Amino acid sequence: MPNRPFARSAGRAVAGVLLPLLEQGSALPGTLATRVYRAIRAAILDGTLREGERLPSTRTLAADLAVSRSTAEAAYAQLEDEGYVRRGVGSGSYVGSAPVARTGDGSAARLPPPSAPSPRFSERGRAVALAGACIDARAIRAFSAGMPALDAFPAQTWQRLLARQARRDPASWMMYSDPQGLPSLREAIAQYLALSRGVHCDASQVIVLGSSQQALGLIAMMMLDAGDPVWLEEPGYRGAQTAFAAAGATLVPVPVDADGFCVEQGLRLAPQAKLAYVTPSHQYPLGMTLSLARRLQLLAWARDNGAWIVEDDYDSEFHYDSRPVSAIQGLDRQQRVLYVGTFSKVLYPGLRLAYLVVPKPMVAAFVTARTQVDGHAPALMQAALADFMQDGHFMAHVRRMRELYRARRDILMEELQRHLGDRLLPQASQGGMQAACLLADQRTADTRIADEAAAAGIDLPPLSRLYLGAKQRNGFVMGFSALAPSDIRAGARSLARLWQRSTR
Repeated sequence: MPNRPFARSAGRAVAGVLLPLLEQGSALPGTLATRVYRAIRAAILDGTLREGERLPSTRTLAADLAVSRSTAEAAYAQLEDEGYVRRGVGSGSYVGSAPVARTGDGSAARLPPPSAPSPRFSERGRAVALAGACIDARAIRAFSAGMPALDAFPAQTWQRLLARQARRDPASWMMYSDPQGLPSLREAIAQYLALSRGVHCDASQVIVLGSSQQALGLIAMMMLDAGDPVWLEEPGYRGAQTAFAAAGATLVPVPVDADGFCVEQGLRLAPQAKLAYVTPSHQYPLGMTLSLARRLQLLAWARDNGAWIVEDDYDSEFHYDSRPVSAIQGLDRQQRVLYVGTFSKVLYPGLRLAYLVVPKPMVAAFVTARTQVDGHAPALMQAALADFMQDGHFMAHVRRMRELYRARRDILMEELQRHLGDRLLPQASQGGMQAACLLADQRTADTRIADEAAAAGIDLPPLSRLYLGAKQRNGFVMGFSALAPSDIRAGARSLARLWQRSTR
């Protein structure tokens, strides 16, 4: 078996494994060398130290265990004699393939099998586990949804800004940072939102976070008690469903139509809801825009009922066929809107930066809650992003991506019509990074086709999984923004061939 690379910390790592075993055997008879030998042997037998793993030198082991070098040498020598350790002059000591250990009377010595306690999670812990995971795509392939065009990101400009910030004052990004976010980045975000989205806020209301999912988790933590009714779009974003379900809220799916979220339906289903989650600029996943009349109706409901609106503006930068619509937050005069945005869709997912805009009276409490979750976002990334925005690179990138994504969306629509026009019905969408497509034959299960496509290397996120209620529609949420035109065309052809095989 090939030897694993030897890390400089191997001595301390092995010492950390052996210390509890040494302490447990302190009451047993035998010399200190015997106890070190027994500890190493036990770690090998239970698999903690694996075959082929390099062990520290006797000098290092002696120093880390606070024993003499002769003690460490004696322990290694006995282990080598019994086949637990292989040693070579100049090459070091390695874990061997251990034989069955024998006791003094010759009988086999077996360690008890490892066991784990049955988990007894809290009520909140059980709710979190049952809510399900939010797992994003980790590779770009047809037709992964929500992935930006990484090949079009201005990486050299970004690297230059990172290097510039790293040189300025290393202590400023190596230390703990402001839990609310760097003031320079919060100022840049507030200015961008005012100019591009019509959001009324200043830097004091912006909280920089690691993701929009973290923002939803904080909102659930701070604004909901167990059992509180929450309006959710039907179909809707899975991450919002899991965040509010994990808080113990009662999820109330409210249907959407051509004008977006049906407020009247919400009033009939749960008029006393505590919170409404909406994606008004570009409904996820169907793509319609919430009408002005519905926006005003939603604000009136929140005002009259002391309720809250969570506005998730996740990809509002990308509008293609009409003028952008300003945010609900900009219409709010009663401070009932909590506004969520992210840079993962606009720039790149690994950046892990998002933001939450809250009314001024709520800022201190939200920042305190944030300190209990993860403390702060990486200061170096925040500083580089502040420069990226203040120097004009951010808006230039958004404009380029808007045109690029428009072209890729059009190619997807053409290819779907050419190869699958009798099977898939794309829903009208004026923007975004993915398109919802309904199955022409609603008797066909989208999950079955998605599984077959996954086996062929094609991502087809099923639309039916985004519904909470029993009444579901079958289809797919097909991403296009990260795919080159050739990949879109090849993906559509592959999907058509797969479909033909599966329906023979």
